[in-house]
Amino acid sequence: MGQSRFGRGTRILVVDDNADMRLTTKMVLETEGYVVETAANGAEALRIQRERPAHVLITDLFMPEVDGLETLQKFRATYPAMPVIVMSGGSSSGRQQADHLSVARELGAVTLRKPVEPRALIEAIRTI
Repeated sequence: MGQSRFGRGTRILVVDDNADMRLTTKMVLETEGYVVETAANGAEALRIQRERPAHVLITDLFMPEVDGLETLQKFRATYPAMPVIVMSGGSSSGRQQADHLSVARELGAVTLRKPVEPRALIEAIRTI
């Protein structure tokens, strides 16, 4: 199997409305050598992407204001080749979470259920 194009030095944009989750994800990724920017919502993520483009987007699914699906759709429209990982801890009903994760997969995202083990997140980045 070939080497991933997303190794050390890859710029990753992490979007999550939970500050603790943003910080934890940032720390895990930086330990692996990734360069990480964070945003609290999809609108902020789009602004950051225009100013300092990332190679990979990791977004939470359920967020106030601009949710993960809307964020994914906006990134797909503007940055169609950008790999996206959508994570969800299910702050809604399990059925709704499964439905939203299914839609995210149909839009080409890799999906992970929270809590995500650090190794699983790193492996997802390496295989996209």
